[in-house]
Amino acid sequence: MRTEYGSIEREIHIEATPEVVYKVISTPEHLREWWPDEAVLEPVPGATGHIVFGDKTSPEGVEVPVTVVEADPPRRFAFRWVYDEGETATPANSLLVTFDLLPSGTGTLLRFTETGFREKGWEAAVLEEQYRDHVTGWDHFLPRLVAYSARLASTR
Repeated sequence: MRTEYGSIEREIHIEATPEVVYKVISTPEHLREWWPDEAVLEPVPGATGHIVFGDKTSPEGVEVPVTVVEADPPRRFAFRWVYDEGETATPANSLLVTFDLLPSGTGTLLRFTETGFREKGWEAAVLEEQYRDHVTGWDHFLPRLVAYSARLASTR
């Protein structure tokens, strides 16, 4: 099977309202519960910040800049990431993550996409490695998003 490495797409049902899920995907205090170890960003279009995986004071820690592209509560949240510190995120130098939230019964249908892999201009081996790393990462973190959102919704 040949993979195009163009985008990662997932559809997931979450037992929480779109309002709850939107908070979970867009605010630092909730992001830290399921995805990065640290998040600094304002959920408003054009805002820049960063996320950190691991301890940023150690060699294994990774700090990644983030730029919010779209914030339309409780329907859509999108950001660009994986671009060099000090640069402005563009379609040519970053990946775009989009969360679309649709009411579904008593919960939410989350449509997740990450695009821009080919646009980064990586050589084939790097493109394949980055794509696979991101697939593995999202397949790990998105179930945590589902569980955390449902837990949060049940305490309200």
